[in-house]
Order: sequence, then C-alpha cells, then structure tokens
Amino acid sequence: MSLLSQNNFLIVRNSVIKSFKNLDCSGAALMILHNNELVVEEYWGTHSKQEKARLTQADSKFHLASCRKSYIGFAVAYATHHGFIQSIDEEITCYLPTAQRKAVFEGTTIRHLLTHSHGLMQRNNQIDREFPAGTGWAYRGINIELLSTIVNYTTGKTIAAIVNDEVFRPLNLTETNWYNQFDNTFVEVIRKPKDKNWSADKHIDGSKMNMYASVRELATWGQLHLNKGVVKGKQLVNPNILELATSLQSPRFKNQDFPQNGFLWFVKDSSAKHSEIGPLVPKGAFQILGYTGVTLLVIPEKKIVAVRAFNSFGSPEGYHYLEDVRGFGNAIMQSFN
Repeated sequence: MSLLSQNNFLIVRNSVIKSFKNLDCSGAALMILHNNELVVEEYWGTHSKQEKARLTQADSKFHLASCRKSYIGFAVAYATHHGFIQSIDEEITCYLPTAQRKAVFEGTTIRHLLTHSHGLMQRNNQIDREFPAGTGWAYRGINIELLSTIVNYTTGKTIAAIVNDEVFRPLNLTETNWYNQFDNTFVEVIRKPKDKNWSADKHIDGSKMNMYASVRELATWGQLHLNKGVVKGKQLVNPNILELATSLQSPRFKNQDFPQNGFLWFVKDSSAKHSEIGPLVPKGAFQILGYTGVTLLVIPEKKIVAVRAFNSFGSPEGYHYLEDVRGFGNAIMQSFN
C-alpha cells in the first residue's frame, strides 16, 4: 500500500464534500489509485432523494454523461490504428455515407471533430458553421453524432461493440456499459424537469448518452490507460490505441488559452486559461468530465488515477464547474505533495 496516510487526503476529500453540498445531488463517491494501489475509497449519500433510498456503495452505477466520450475516443483510435480511418487529417466526407455528406462539412477533418475545433453547430435540425474548422474551440454535440456514424460506417461495428470486444470482456468489466434497463444498482440522475440537455435514449450502440459505470470500474478504465493496456502482467489492450487516444491532437491555435484535447480526452500539454485541468496538475495528465460532475483524472507522472462521482445533472446557480473541477485536480496534487 501507499505510504501516504489517510490524513494526506483530507484536502481532496473536503473538495469532493464541498462539491457534493453545492450540487443538487443525493450521492457522491471518491476513489484514488496510486502506484496501482487503492488508497482512497469513500461513498456519501444515497441513490436518490427518496425516503429509504439505497446507500451509495461500491457497485453503484453513476451516469457518465460526457465521460462516455473517452470510450468513443477509444473506438475512433481503434478505427485509426487498424486502418479503417487512414488519417485523422482527412476530411470527414471521406468517411461518411454518401447521403450524409454536406457542403457545410468542407474543410472539416476527423481531427477537428475529436478536438472540438470543427466549428459546426446544430440548431433547428440544421447543421451550420460557427467558425472555420481548426480556428476555434466550442463544445457541441454534433461531433459525437458524426464520429459515431464514422466509426460504424468504416468498421462495420458500433462503438459499444468495439469497446465491449476490446475492453469490457477482456477485463471482465460488468458494471460499465450503455443501458436501457435498470435495477437498484443505478444511481438516479437528479435534474430539472424537461431539461433540454437530458436524453433517455433506448439505443445501446454507444452513440447516445445512456452510459453508466461504477466508480471502481471507471478507475479501472483510467488505470488501463496509465498502464498502457497491461492488467496483472498481461497485455490485454493494444497500447498504441490508448496512447493515440490520450496524446495531444489539437491543431495549433492562435489562441493559446483554448483547451487541449486528445481523442476527446482533455489533455495537459501547457497552461491554458480555459483548460478544465487544474494548474497544479503536471504536463502529460489527461481528464474527462461529465455534465453530472463525474470526473476521471489520470496523472502519469505521479502514477495517480482519481475518480469522483455525483448524480447532479447540470450546474445550479452560482456553481462554476470549471473552477470546481480544476479544484479537484489541484486538491489531488496537494494531497501527494
């Protein structure tokens, strides 16, 4: 076990408790791995606000929201590594069915989709251009729809099929997937009625946001990347795919304060004003954050994997999510320094 005492983690524990109190949620969790050893595992609250709701515990499955994009990034990296996608710098129209190719896509590459620099936006069922591809950064959902189509069209497999075949089954992960049937291990998502950002889609092909995971399996996902696909001494996942997914892929922006991305992961290459990764976190780290507050942070330099989870969908008034998630990363670093 790590030589660090439990007192070292009061800073990060207090950070998670503060977020738990500020968010409109009923349950929370924290897990930290260091040098492949579990050093922190804590759970707070319940699965819902209902009376006698199930306590949050090890097998509780939290809604991942945008954390699922790390799995989508893996599927695109898989398609790229195996040559289904020849280059992420080719235009997306090369990899879309003919009927789905549009003039507005001109100049947009797969790299742009992966790094949120595509400049496309969807409104009133119409795809428009917000800015020239590669010149700006904006977090829009259209890139995920297009990447899902590209993966399916090029590989003949869904995102879910690729991730299940390449990751979940080899690692025997049974608490992570896209779901349309639920039991008492699922944590309720607390949200505003008729929230336009919420979707309860029944499709389980990996293209939608109905993905859930336990904190322990989300930590295993992070550890898989940290250890380059090696699990208990065996190479279970191709390390080149994992390396591709978490390496810096963003185009060279004139504005150096834009976030930096790999295959949808947020990566730390240099200090950037709009990065969601805390300033104390060293270069080489990568992170994924969901709208529910669920966060997975991997810090290779320190051999740290950290996960926090909540069940609040969105941010209440006065809550600054970027400041909050940066604070989580900073608290992790303070705990180990």
